[in-house]
Amino acid sequence: MQHALLMWKNTRMIVLTAVCAAIYAATLIAFKTVVPIIPGVTEVRVAGVFPMTFGFLFGPAGAWGLAIGNVIGDIFGGTLSPVSIAGFIGNFLMGYLPYALWTTLVPVSSGAYVWDAKSVRNWLTYIVIAFISGAAAAVVIGAFADAIGMVPYAIISKIITINNFIGSLIGILLLTAVFDVTKNQLRLFWPEVMDVSAANTGMKASFGAWLVAAGCILGVFGGFVPGLSWTVVSWLATCLIMGGSLLL
Repeated sequence: MQHALLMWKNTRMIVLTAVCAAIYAATLIAFKTVVPIIPGVTEVRVAGVFPMTFGFLFGPAGAWGLAIGNVIGDIFGGTLSPVSIAGFIGNFLMGYLPYALWTTLVPVSSGAYVWDAKSVRNWLTYIVIAFISGAAAAVVIGAFADAIGMVPYAIISKIITINNFIGSLIGILLLTAVFDVTKNQLRLFWPEVMDVSAANTGMKASFGAWLVAAGCILGVFGGFVPGLSWTVVSWLATCLIMGGSLLL
């Protein structure tokens, strides 16, 4: 989480945040009402191809850009509501977790912060983190939407998780297409822009990574356990996800 705060001292990272927010918001607005799933809450998100790529390439700038872009999308797309607060947090996590988990989710991660389309390990890491980041957003948004009586958690959390995961799987093509250009030609790869190491292999970070993973698994499947209500599951999972994210 340290890099997500320190980046505001870096002018190039702030510019990247604005660019990510603009692209994400424009795509959200353009397709906001094309295929709504739950009007005012979620829709088929063409913009779902961006979070993993923005998060991995631009790090904290991608995370903040997604969060800000989602709010802008809600404002100009006519879907601004109290759930937009949770949407800000959820979309931030969709950009934050891809870079924060890439080297910390041991033993899934190889420990190297790089994208190699020829590496089976990289593909596995991408797919696992795509599910976790999408589910994390779904849990946070779903818990809030359920709490204010807008949509039952058991329904909205599943829809958003699947929606996010499918978008991220398609997004792997985008990451593969732009990684080399972004890193080697444009020189906008976030660890180089901030002049920091993206690799984080400390025990605290790994513990945080697995707290997030556990929260996502609980949030998606916990309600099927006899004796556990979806309401309890949603808030316990949210606490695990937020607590783990702070440790990364």
